[in-house]
Amino acid sequence: MTDQTPNPQIEEQLDENQIIAIRREKLNEIRAQGVAFPNDFRRDRFAQDLQNQYGETPKEELDPQEIRVKIAGRMMLKRQMGKASFATVQDMTGNIQLYLNNKGVSQETLDTFNRWDMGDIIGAEGTLFKTNHGELTVRVSAIRLLSKSLRPLPDKHKGLTDQETKYRQRYVDLIANADSRDIFIKRSQIVQAIRSFMVAEQYLEVETPMMHPIPGGATAKPFVTHHNALDMPLYLRIAPELYLKRLVVGGLERVFEINRNFRNEGMSVRHNPEFTMMEFYEAFCDYQRMMEMTEKVIRAAAKAVSGSLKLQYNGKEVDLESPFERLTILQAIKKFNPHYTDEQLHDAEWLKKEIVKHGESLPHASGLGSLQLALFEGCAESKLWNPTFIIDYPVEVSPLARASDTQAGLTERFELFVVGRELANGYSELNDPEDQAARFKAQVAQKDAGDDEAMHFDADYIRAMEYGLPPTGGCGIGIDRLVMLLTDAQTIRDVVLFPQMRPE
Repeated sequence: MTDQTPNPQIEEQLDENQIIAIRREKLNEIRAQGVAFPNDFRRDRFAQDLQNQYGETPKEELDPQEIRVKIAGRMMLKRQMGKASFATVQDMTGNIQLYLNNKGVSQETLDTFNRWDMGDIIGAEGTLFKTNHGELTVRVSAIRLLSKSLRPLPDKHKGLTDQETKYRQRYVDLIANADSRDIFIKRSQIVQAIRSFMVAEQYLEVETPMMHPIPGGATAKPFVTHHNALDMPLYLRIAPELYLKRLVVGGLERVFEINRNFRNEGMSVRHNPEFTMMEFYEAFCDYQRMMEMTEKVIRAAAKAVSGSLKLQYNGKEVDLESPFERLTILQAIKKFNPHYTDEQLHDAEWLKKEIVKHGESLPHASGLGSLQLALFEGCAESKLWNPTFIIDYPVEVSPLARASDTQAGLTERFELFVVGRELANGYSELNDPEDQAARFKAQVAQKDAGDDEAMHFDADYIRAMEYGLPPTGGCGIGIDRLVMLLTDAQTIRDVVLFPQMRPE
């Protein structure tokens, strides 16, 4: 094999196409010698496990044990020092150093290794020891190239810093940026903590359809597709709610689902067209219990990834330990705008002018409650930093929530806001089938009047309710936004592995 680009310094002087061409030539030479992508190497240890077990063991105690290990991963660093070579190998858990010299391996093996490139995936076998600087290292006795990397990794000092490339080529981002890997490891831990908490509360995890004949469960614009065999339109689900409540009708009294929803709407730092939600429903409870459950779920997730209920987000503390504040829409408006009077907040024309002044669009629904909510969104929502439940939403914007028995025009509904953004939505479920049918009809009227996000009439859901839906509480928590909060991520694209992007 010819000796091409034996060290990374030479690659730094070439453009990417030149590097790829040289690496392809290396691969061709490897193919000519035998199997280019072998699949018979089996590692027996992970890097971080070795660091955890032996990282603090003194050199004089570790070296005599001659502990044999087989590790595999991507070569991230390589350097030659006379007749010896060092390399850093990265696997899914972390990094470990390799040491090769012509006493441990043949000179031919050492020469071959020195022609490999950063990014190559290798397998190595050897014994553990500590360098004079105390770094845990594998003294290599055998090493193999398992997968040839044809493209160069980002500069090891600068890393991958271009945001668009990070999102389009997440695989490179995960290789190059430990912070990105950490976010997605924490995301998995958050989901597992939530799942464990819900199961401990005697909730049953279920799966409901992703394609719906009638979109429902939220006010949102759906994606539309077509089923050829049945010759019918189908909709990617905007929410699993109506199916989950059908299960409560069927006697599964505590259910939850962690899965994707799809909404054909705009993209922003907090919106992706497909996103992950957890929805949960419990019979014989109300929205008060749902608020208590929501607090507990969020605390369980926070403890799982940070061990603390006092977090830093964007340089400012977030307190998840204190009881979450509870405010009505009007109380929240007046908290941040004490100069507003009760008379103004009940004057529809004044509300419309104030809504526009704050840069919000006027709502489709013309009721006083809808206008108050729109004003809240314009002048108060973004200021709710520590966890705050906004409670008792208007009936006209809550088509699936139970109406209050004591406050006309309001429902037993809440939304949770943290760091100025909505994180959860829940309510006492409407379980009167005749009331629900009337609400659906009102939504259909709004849709006919031009509101693309208004709900359809779901006759089968009404039929299910007519069998009897017990008093029920339900809630949905945005997993992506929760991960943003708990990992100090400023955009949803940082916590979604493959966010939606415009075509290149």
